[in-house]
Parts: sequence; structure tokens; C-alpha cells
Amino acid sequence: MQKYERQVRELLEAIGGEENVDKATHCVTRLRFALKDESKVDSEKLESIDIVKGSFSTNGQFQVIIGQGTVDQVYRELVAMTDIGESSKDDVKSAGSKKMNPFQKAVKTLADIFIPILPAIVTAGLLLGLNNILTGEGIFFDEALIEVYPQWADMAEIINIIASAAFAFLPALIGWSAVRRFGGSDLLGIVLGLIMVHPDLLNAWAYADAQAAGDVPMWNLFGLEVEAIGYQGQVLPVLFASYILSKIELFLRKRVPDSIQLLVVAPVALLATGFITFVAIGPLTFALGNGITGGFVWLFDVLPALGGLVYGIMYAPLVITGMHHAFLAVDLQLTGTGDGTFLWPILALSNIAQGSAALAMMFVSRSENLKGLSGTSAVSAYLGVTEPAMFGVNIRYRYPFVCAIIGSAIAGTFISISGVLASAIGVGGIPAFLSIFPQDWVPFFIGMFIVLIVPFTLTYLYGKFVSKEEV
Repeated sequence: MQKYERQVRELLEAIGGEENVDKATHCVTRLRFALKDESKVDSEKLESIDIVKGSFSTNGQFQVIIGQGTVDQVYRELVAMTDIGESSKDDVKSAGSKKMNPFQKAVKTLADIFIPILPAIVTAGLLLGLNNILTGEGIFFDEALIEVYPQWADMAEIINIIASAAFAFLPALIGWSAVRRFGGSDLLGIVLGLIMVHPDLLNAWAYADAQAAGDVPMWNLFGLEVEAIGYQGQVLPVLFASYILSKIELFLRKRVPDSIQLLVVAPVALLATGFITFVAIGPLTFALGNGITGGFVWLFDVLPALGGLVYGIMYAPLVITGMHHAFLAVDLQLTGTGDGTFLWPILALSNIAQGSAALAMMFVSRSENLKGLSGTSAVSAYLGVTEPAMFGVNIRYRYPFVCAIIGSAIAGTFISISGVLASAIGVGGIPAFLSIFPQDWVPFFIGMFIVLIVPFTLTYLYGKFVSKEEV
């Protein structure tokens, strides 16, 4: 008998049987299923299986948390015992997306575009945090560290160049990922992004001053006046332009003979997309992106308590639906201005809140398995990875999830009133302070204290004295 044969049979029975499985694959910690009918899943029965640490449905996929290492063995036995067969993550994604509505597909598309570039963005955020420590005043001395020790100034400048490159050439990163997602050549996506931040164009960050002074450079295209501006730090222009580029490229590839594709497809696609971008897509989406960003800035300027409260409440539920990826575009737009983002610090505190609630469950539960899961998932959340805590513990028992949201909402309100800003997107959780502007560290640490104490205390008290459910 194979090691996990009994658990695999119980798992299959709980998700509606082998015949209910369209495709199946796995990642580092989870089994991923594209199910024909998710209503057949018996969640209570599924989560009673000893190897199952939680389950959830997102983006048309039903995912079962097993744990690192174990999930590989379970998947191999699942494939060996059934006729389901092995599938890739893309196969399961494709099968799952067929059941999604247009809004879900749009959110999934954003996730597919932004997730591949997150390592570069997070790395840049961490390095910018290091630069903040070297150049921020009042951290170690009244002056900045590089003013007290000038020999560190050049090192700080090099770190800043390395760190800011991902944000300075953000359209190239997005262009690469977006064109690949839309089915085009990712190399052309990189070129498109670089075209949009070409040094001969007016830098987007200088656009407002140039417009006020009446010095915006213009092109005359057959009598049509077009502003010659770049799109540094912009998200929407390159997203729409990437879609147009990929569609033109695919259209040409189907119709141009193979012998001359190299001479025709890329030049025509880039030239056509470039003209469309500078004439129409760029100006329209530039205004739209600035309008959306301006709306958030207005809310957090005029009603910061409301903005922090609402986002603190919303963020964790948004993670469940996958919609939090839509706000990543707003964060990138805000950091692209150089003024910092007020949304990302709330995200970081939400991660810590989920970890604190999970940690409390370690003291509430009588189950050794749940104690172990709660402890390890809390550490993971404190380091910015909330999935084990949220899906394996908090959502499973409901009230820890609610307690975490309460803590996140209180902390989000406080840091928003205090005007806490992050210079870049970094690692969520406790290391997040590295991405916060040094002058905002004190209120951010107070917010961190709130999400460490409030969710833990509420979860512990509710679990011990109010909840009638034995955990």
C-alpha cells in the first residue's frame, strides 16, 4: 500500500470523485484542480483529512493545501492511482479559466501579467529600503548617514541606481510580461516598453512642470499635434499598447509568408503600435491612470481615516478573490511618481495581522497538527507570505480571519491618518519597514504593534471564552 493511498482516496471522494476532476497539477504547497462542478466538494469532509491543511477556490481553480514536500508525494500517488494524468499549471489554468466570468478573467489577466515581474519589483523595493537607511535623516544621527560618513555616499548612489532601474524602466517589464500573456513575442514587448521611456521623450515626471510652463515638446503628424512625452512609472499605457502590439503581430504572422516574416512582422507591428500609442492610447490612458491615482490620493488626503479603514478591511477579502492584483497597478503608479504609496503599508500590516491571528490559534487549539500549522504559518505571514495562515487556519475557522481584519482596519486607519508612505513595493510583513520612508517609521511601528497585539488578543479571547467549537 502506498504511503498516502488512504488520504488520496478520501480526498478524491471529498472533491466529488475522480470523474469530477478535469485537470490536476500541484505547486510547492498545494494540489490544484480544475473541477467540472465545485458544488460537489464536501469541504468539511475534505478538511478532516489529516494531510489537508486547508482549501479554497480562486481563478477557476480549486486548491487544496497539503504542505511542502508532502504535496509532491500525494500528487504522484494521485496520478498513479487514477486516470486523471499529469497536467501542467498552464493546463489547469486554461481549464479553470473557461468557467470564469469576464470580470474574473480580467482580474486573472492582471495577475498573470504582474506576478512574473514581482520578483524584480520586490527586489528593487528592498534595495530602495537600504538606500533609505543610508540617505534618510534622523535615523542614526540628525543628519543622513552619508553626510556623517561621506565615504558611503557613492555606495548609496550605486545602490539607488540598481534599485530604481526596475521602476525607471517599468514599462519594459510590463511590456515583456503583457505581450507574452497576450500571445505575442515578449522581446517585442520589451522594445515597446523601452520606446515608451526613450530618453529623447519628455520625462513623464517632468510633464506637469513643462505643461505649466508651456514647454511640452510637440510632434506635427500631418497637421495633428501630438505631445512627445514618455511614460515613466505609468502602467495603463503599456498594458493597452501591449495588447494592440500582440494582436497586430499575431494578425501579421498568420498572413505574411515565413520567408519574409522577419522583415515584415516586427517592424510593421512596432511601427503601427508606436503611432497608435503616441497618438491615442498614451494620452487617453495617461489621463485615465492619473485620474484613478488622483482619486485615491484625494481620498487619503481628504478622508485618510476612511481610506485606511476601508482598505484595511478590504485587503484580505480581496486576496481571496484575487482582486488584490488590480491594486498592484495603483501601487506601481503611485511609486512611479516618486512621492510614495499609501496603499502598500496597509497591505504589509494586513499580512502581519493574519499571522497574529494564526499564532493565537496555536494557543487556542488542542490539536497538535493545528498547533504546528498555526505556528509555522504565522512565521510565514510575518515574513510576507500569508497563504498558509489565511487559507490553512484563519478562513478555515472564520473568527481568526475576522479578528485579523479588525486589527488590520485599526492599524490601517492609524497609519493613514499619520500619512505613512512607502517608497516602493517590497516584502510584506515585518521586513516591510525597509520600504517605508524613514520619517514614517515611528507611526508604522505603532501600526505594526497594533496588528501584532489586537488580532492575537481577539482571536485568543474569542477562541477560549466565546466559541463553542472545539478546535
